[in-house]
Amino acid sequence: MPILNISAYRFVSLDDLPALRERMLAQCHALALKGTILLAPEGINLFLAGPREAIDIFMEWLRDDARFAGMQAKESLSDDAPFKRMRVRLKKEIITLRHPTIRPEGGRAPAVDAATLKRWLDQGHDDEGRDVVLLDTRNAYETDVGMFPQAIDYRIASFTELPAALAADRTRYDGKTVVSYCTGGIRCEKFALHMQDIGMQRVFQLEGGVLKYFEEAGGAHWQGGCFVFDERGAVDKTLSPAATDGSPETHGDAAA
Repeated sequence: MPILNISAYRFVSLDDLPALRERMLAQCHALALKGTILLAPEGINLFLAGPREAIDIFMEWLRDDARFAGMQAKESLSDDAPFKRMRVRLKKEIITLRHPTIRPEGGRAPAVDAATLKRWLDQGHDDEGRDVVLLDTRNAYETDVGMFPQAIDYRIASFTELPAALAADRTRYDGKTVVSYCTGGIRCEKFALHMQDIGMQRVFQLEGGVLKYFEEAGGAHWQGGCFVFDERGAVDKTLSPAATDGSPETHGDAAA
């Protein structure tokens, strides 16, 4: 049977992290799941692999907690589980930016779905005639695998470098519609709030990130594969494993 791989996150206030970690780890072990779950005061970020039945049981169990009710996951298939073990880790942030005033659990920036972004890229502007600037919020080793070729890529080594890179190039975005994107939505959601905080107008995040864009728009306008933080290394536009020279084991914690 094929292995179902899921990624999901939610920004939500959590104050029982040690106990939550133990419950999640026990549930994953009982279902023989592999992967990584990150827990922080600002929320949850998870990457799991296993048979569909086991994944469905875990997600149903997770959604029984009102804080995670309705939480949706992005899916892809592989022949083998792309993780060697199961880890549940406690962190200060589920995606590290080191800007404590940004609190995504308090509200999201506006989002565009895959179909809307594809239409904007097809026509060369948004629905009000403004130029569209795509901002890649991922690290350089990820953009090397694939990206929207017209996107701004600051060649950062860490997400924490992005605010300074943007500040030094701020005028580029004046009068334009800005869409931030990342692998699964978590980084672009957090960074869209940062852009709003510094006074940028017409800022959006790509709903569900590149993985959801592949699923719903077939990867139109995208070049290459999409780096993922597991042993597959990358997926192609069909969400199947794709060849890559990068090794996710060398790039630290999972992100999305």
